[in-house]
Amino acid sequence: MESKTKRILVLLVLAVTAVAYALLLWKGPWWFDGAHLRTQDLEPADGIVITGFRTTLVALGAGVLAALGLYYTHKSHRQSEALFEHTRVKDREQAELTREGQVTDRYVEAIKLLASTSLTERLGGIYSLERIMRDSVKDHETVVQVLAAFVRQHSTFDPGIEAKTRPSDDVQAALHVIGRRPEREESSDIDLRRIDLRGADLAGARLKNAILTDAHLERANLSRANLEYANLSGAHLPRTQLIHCHLERANLGSADLTRALLSHANLQKACLAGARLSSADLESACLDGVWMVRASCEHAYLKGASLEGAYLRKVNLATARGLTANQLATAFIYNLTKLPPELEKDLQVKARIAECYPPGSGFTIPAAGNWNIEYRTNLT
Repeated sequence: MESKTKRILVLLVLAVTAVAYALLLWKGPWWFDGAHLRTQDLEPADGIVITGFRTTLVALGAGVLAALGLYYTHKSHRQSEALFEHTRVKDREQAELTREGQVTDRYVEAIKLLASTSLTERLGGIYSLERIMRDSVKDHETVVQVLAAFVRQHSTFDPGIEAKTRPSDDVQAALHVIGRRPEREESSDIDLRRIDLRGADLAGARLKNAILTDAHLERANLSRANLEYANLSGAHLPRTQLIHCHLERANLGSADLTRALLSHANLQKACLAGARLSSADLESACLDGVWMVRASCEHAYLKGASLEGAYLRKVNLATARGLTANQLATAFIYNLTKLPPELEKDLQVKARIAECYPPGSGFTIPAAGNWNIEYRTNLT
């Protein structure tokens, strides 16, 4: 009703405007210049004035009509654009719903394959999940957690079972997918605690912030892997390859790294409190700022290793190989640090011990930095 009334009013206004314009064309010259125009027996001069007035009025009318035409054309164009955008949004929403439905169907099928008794089908499920993870940012973290749960379920450490030489093919495939997943923000850490990954191939794997407490990684290959901030406390890493591995600020407290290969590894500000590093290869490793209180380093190879700011209180380095006075001069060493006999007598080393443990005062402890505070308080 309101729309109909508005339309009638518009028509009335247009009709009145048309009548007024016609009257203006007809009588306008005399209304505006009647004192100089004759009403009868018009002269040529009168015709010029009347014609000029009416020509101007027609031009003004044409301009107004053109402006109105442009306005309504623009308005119609805007309405068409709005309608087109609305249609496009709806089409996009429908396409997204369709895509999500397809992803859901693929996810369900992949989970079914993952639970299969056939190794081939389980492998198919794992690689289907990888494809879903890469195609769908929304499902990325869900897929990672599902694969981590699969690894935990099929690789729980059982001391009663004979030692494995390597993980099963499906577990290794799941580890590869986790290790090469796209770099995206994740709200949860990968939980692989207490798993049996002896002999696993994790070279170059992205395991930043991963939880690997008490995990069995004997003889595993973690060369060039990213384990920054990872929790490897109590982990079993004898003979594990950690060459060029990133272990910055990782927690390796009480970990067993006997004969581990750590050459060129970056352990800056890592926690190695109570760790066992007997016969470990640490050639050219970065141990700057590492917290090594009570670590055991018998026969460890430390040639070229950087120890700047490393906390070595109660560390056993008595039989360490490749260690020099210049390396120790940049670390925090004390009377309770067991050093090779030739280095105990070195004047530079003695001066450094006196600097870190001045007579008659308490020993110097470096700032906590990013070390695990529990180790700082319990293992000094």
